Amino acid sequence: MNKDHAYNQRLVFTAACVGMLLFGVSLISLGTILPEITATFALDEKMTGSLVTLLPIGLLTGSLIFGPVVDRYGYKYLMIICSLMIFLGLEGIAYGKSIFLIRISVFFIGSGGGALNGATNALVNDISSKNRSANLSFLGVFFGIGALGMPVLIGILSSFLSEEKILSGIGWSVFIPVLFFLFIRFPVPKQILQLPIKQGLKLLTDSILILTGLILFLESGIEGIINNWTTTFLQKADNLSNQEALFSLSAFVFSLTVSRFILGFILKRISSSYILLAGTGITAAGIILLFFTTGYLCSFVALFLLGIGCAAVFPVVLSYAGELFSSISGTAFSIVMVIAAIGNILINYLMGLIAHRFGISQYTTLLFIPLIMMLILILIILRSIRKHIKI
Repeated sequence: MNKDHAYNQRLVFTAACVGMLLFGVSLISLGTILPEITATFALDEKMTGSLVTLLPIGLLTGSLIFGPVVDRYGYKYLMIICSLMIFLGLEGIAYGKSIFLIRISVFFIGSGGGALNGATNALVNDISSKNRSANLSFLGVFFGIGALGMPVLIGILSSFLSEEKILSGIGWSVFIPVLFFLFIRFPVPKQILQLPIKQGLKLLTDSILILTGLILFLESGIEGIINNWTTTFLQKADNLSNQEALFSLSAFVFSLTVSRFILGFILKRISSSYILLAGTGITAAGIILLFFTTGYLCSFVALFLLGIGCAAVFPVVLSYAGELFSSISGTAFSIVMVIAAIGNILINYLMGLIAHRFGISQYTTLLFIPLIMMLILILIILRSIRKHIKI
């Protein structure tokens, strides 16, 4: 490597982890303060729904643009700009005096977070000549820390400070990683002559890349259903209290985070294909337990199993895409991340329609169907890529 372009791998990996932490914070930020926004601006259900929708729209926008940008211009300034967008979004939500400003702030958080999520994954892929899936799994831990830490922090500090001041303080703390990003060296761009638009359009016809995207489409939908519909299902179908349902959902997020940390070590020693298939089996066990049993303890164990089962899919499948399309990995990641985000939106929307028409009891059915479809796609892709990369 050219000495002028050398970078410290540990510092760059740390930067990616900090960026992923910010993404976790940004993704959960709206939910933590939404009740207060609803009360302050007297929003009805329709207006609240349209506000919440701006977050996934922003995520889609950020996921779409980050890939070509990092392939052409590198990571440093994109990560700085995205972090500043999250800062502006958090401050806007904290002190916004109009619903228009709140909407813009939510979109900023979604766009900055979506681009940061994709860029950090692509960055870890680029600096990992080996153990890609393990390193991507370690990276995913920091999303969980951010997502779990945000409500805990607000819960602890709310006795002393208003939610606006807490949110504003978290926003100002974003300048710490911005300074860190500013003063370290990142890998050089891979496409230094122009934005890789033509290459990106060509990737849209690549069957293996689209296949990886479809796997993440289904996985993102499954995780979205679990995050958004579990508490409703447990309260209505299993008659759990709100607190019991929330604790069960926390078991999912906790086990997902811890499992990704453990997978960071396991994936260095065991074939990623075995881990992927085992995870699918564990997810199925969690769904079956939810379907056949009732009560708090069984629900808690089922959600814990679901977290373990879901942990490997994103890091392992992204590592396949990163290794197969290493010369244009940012754009490849952008494509699969957009497909995944669309899956989250569409499958959650479908869950809403089914719950309205047939009842929330269909929750487990709508988890199981995409899981079976995903297993079929996983078997197809493992067979397709076996000749090209070590799995």
